[in-house]
Amino acid sequence: MLFWRVKSLDAIMANAEKKSLHRSLGALQLTMLGVGAIIGTGIFVLTAEAAQKAGPGMMISFVIAAFVCGVAALCYSELASMVPVSGSAYTYSYAVMGEFVAWLVGWALILEYAVAASAVAVGWSGYLVGLLDHSLGIEIPHALANGPYAGGMVNLPAIVIALAVTALLYVGTKESATVNAVLVAIKVTALLAFIVIALPVMDDANFQPFAPLGAAGVIGAASSIFFAYVGFDAVSTAAEETKNPQRNVPIGLIGSLIICTIFYLLVAAGATGAYGAQPLMSAAGAWLEPGSTAMAARCTEVAALGEQPLVCSREALAHVLRAIGHPAVGNALGLAAFLALPSVILMMIYGQTRIFFVMSRDGLLPDVLSKVHPKFRTPHVVTIVTGIGVTIAAAFFPVGRLADISNSGTLFAFLMVAIGVMLLRRSEPTRIRHFRTPALWLVGPLAAIGCIVLFLFLPIQAKLVFPIWAGIGLVVYFLYGYRRSHMAPGVTPPAE
Repeated sequence: MLFWRVKSLDAIMANAEKKSLHRSLGALQLTMLGVGAIIGTGIFVLTAEAAQKAGPGMMISFVIAAFVCGVAALCYSELASMVPVSGSAYTYSYAVMGEFVAWLVGWALILEYAVAASAVAVGWSGYLVGLLDHSLGIEIPHALANGPYAGGMVNLPAIVIALAVTALLYVGTKESATVNAVLVAIKVTALLAFIVIALPVMDDANFQPFAPLGAAGVIGAASSIFFAYVGFDAVSTAAEETKNPQRNVPIGLIGSLIICTIFYLLVAAGATGAYGAQPLMSAAGAWLEPGSTAMAARCTEVAALGEQPLVCSREALAHVLRAIGHPAVGNALGLAAFLALPSVILMMIYGQTRIFFVMSRDGLLPDVLSKVHPKFRTPHVVTIVTGIGVTIAAAFFPVGRLADISNSGTLFAFLMVAIGVMLLRRSEPTRIRHFRTPALWLVGPLAAIGCIVLFLFLPIQAKLVFPIWAGIGLVVYFLYGYRRSHMAPGVTPPAE
């Protein structure tokens, strides 16, 4: 049952050629797409949450999360170079473990991409509201800047940005990559400015105690910080639109991961050393969970006393710069985050549309979703559908724990990739591999174990959402995809 309807690599490649996307991306564009997808909400927003869980030890958390992503990236690179088509972990699972597992992976990727895109859109809305208020004195009515969860009616700015990014992706991949490159330059410049200003004023005392909540806090922070690296695998979903994918996809994957890890460590060191990043405790000395009402109430209490710990800030990096005597640069960094976050939304929606596109091309979802626009050569129908879904979620639902929920889907997909590359080495050892994962029998198990450990350290709500979501996916599969799949007996793929 588990490994049924396995689609051979040759069949996948042949099917992709029937309804293919335009190849226009090079190694540099892929790397910038990866950096654009990775650097964003995680470093600009989740730094405070990581500090609440691990204190200064969040630097180790970044290393742990980067390590798991790194070994997963090596596995991704081998498979992406062998199967240079859209679909990412979904396509790889189909080729190695069969349709049932592939469906679960594709369904899980919805949690990674669509949920993450909605979360970032809501985060961008917060930056816009603050920017207009503090810079121009324009106050957006509370009812139009917040969903029902926060006492409003609808998050109008989140709707605007989600629709704008969707329209950009509708026009074309190359155009999207060009705009993204500009946004990447903006946020990289902002982070460089932060590093240059914060590192020279570091105080060793701010690193003590280094791990106030112990190893559990550090690993728990790594599970949340993992969201800061989500997006690097979106590079592999662009394989079918890449020139010379056997060479360029591995470069884009590993290159973007290395660049972002260096930035994260320097930024975390600067924020901790220049300002301090100790967790906030209750009046009774108990630890408070990030995002909880108790945490919000405690932040309000300490703010009334004239204090604003890093863990209470919604714009942690800008807050640090203002606190150490650089308010103008802090405001500029806030502006840069506001300008740059759309690139993350872009890559999340981009990745989601390509997953749906390939699942539709395989018959598991309605064929209309894999239609390619005659002029722009983009999957326009699925782009619209995905954009509408992301927009609705961003309009009415909170950022809250969406990062952790997104991580649960991502970790499952990465686990399947790690297992898949090892199985494929056994089943097809002679197939040409333009990129081979080094020390696979060490790297593969480390990737799998790392994903499992990080999943176990996610908050209980996130761990519960995934099996529920998977159950819903199985219902959809057996009601539609099981019978309509092009791998099902008696089903003839539509003529192209």
